[in-house]
Amino acid sequence: MRLDLTPYRRSTVGFDRLFDMLESNARNSVDNYPPFNLERVADDRYRITLAVAGFSREEIEITAQQGLLVVSGKKDDKAGAGNFLHLGIANRGFERRFELADFVFVEDARLNDGLLVIDLVRQVPEAMKPKSVAIKTGAPLAAVDNAPEAEQAKAA
Repeated sequence: MRLDLTPYRRSTVGFDRLFDMLESNARNSVDNYPPFNLERVADDRYRITLAVAGFSREEIEITAQQGLLVVSGKKDDKAGAGNFLHLGIANRGFERRFELADFVFVEDARLNDGLLVIDLVRQVPEAMKPKSVAIKTGAPLAAVDNAPEAEQAKAA
């Protein structure tokens, strides 16, 4: 399936990163290993749960940078030794990438019973939060159009 976002690109400004991400994910969505769940725990809290059975804590790496979370796993070469009649448990390395929205950070990561749980939180800085503006009555404040002239008059 090909995703064509051209009509939306023509009528929007500043959403290039979002469209690029959507098109990239549509192209690269064939690999579904390891399987994962993505859930909203609360308004500003999210959880990613990856099924990483067979991986130890030392074989998994989590890298968080602005806008991107990368979870990768590398198996030891010695893990493939043995005389298997059937090898049904995936024993390969992986790299799973998650695009993060602005102000979303990793809060915690835990490995338990073959599940890697990564808790994320959105922390919007106080300066970025919407503020209520009080409406006053009366005449507006006088405009300061003659500021340079007023400074010259004070100096003279």
